[in-house]
Formats: sequence, structure tokens, C-alpha cells
Amino acid sequence: MSSLVRHVTIDCADAYALATFWAQALDAKVSDDDQPGDEEALVESAGAALLFIQVPEPKAVKNRVHLDLQPQDRTRDEEVERLLGLGATLLDDRRNPDGTGWATLGDPEGNEFCVERSAAERAATA
Repeated sequence: MSSLVRHVTIDCADAYALATFWAQALDAKVSDDDQPGDEEALVESAGAALLFIQVPEPKAVKNRVHLDLQPQDRTRDEEVERLLGLGATLLDDRRNPDGTGWATLGDPEGNEFCVERSAAERAATA
């Protein structure tokens, strides 16, 4: 039998605060077992489980792995605006005039992630 990915683990300075951002971003919730100040916090969403682990060193370089989000009930641009309102920052805008492309955002601790077009937007330009 092969291994399965149980969590995607993200090092961070404040596990509960970052888990709260991602829970809002993914329409999920932080585990009932986790509280502010805990050294780790878990967010289980329909797509993946994210485990946030508090570490002493700050983020220093670009992520080697990142998440790609695909909105399910809104457009890519609507999702980018919603995430910016939650505290993300726009790091690189690769959206094209024809509707293709993506936006690279940073979460509140600077971890990069991308927002792609929704399935409906992809189908409309196929």
C-alpha cells in the first residue's frame, strides 16, 4: 500500500491566526481542539487538510510549494477581491485581458498562493 497525504503543513509565526485566515478563505473552520496561542492549528476543508505549525524563525524566501485555489461559486476576480478583504496581499497579477491567467497573493504571513479561474470561466473560454 502506498502513503497518503494527511496534511499540508505550513510553518508560521502564529498558528491559530493563520489558520483562522485560511479557514475563512476556504469556507472551513479551525478545529475545535485548537485555541489562540496553541503551537499548532488544523483546518480541514473539502479540498485538503492544512496544519499550521508555529516555528521560531521568520519566513525568509519564496515558497517551494504553494496552494492553487479555484473558486467554486464566484469568479476568479471576485475571489481575489474577497481574499484581499480577508487580509491577503496581491504579489503578482498574471490576469490577462482575455480572462485567462491567475493572481498570486500572499497570506497574512507572506506565504504565496494563486487564485485561478473558476471551472465556469474555464469552460466559457474553451
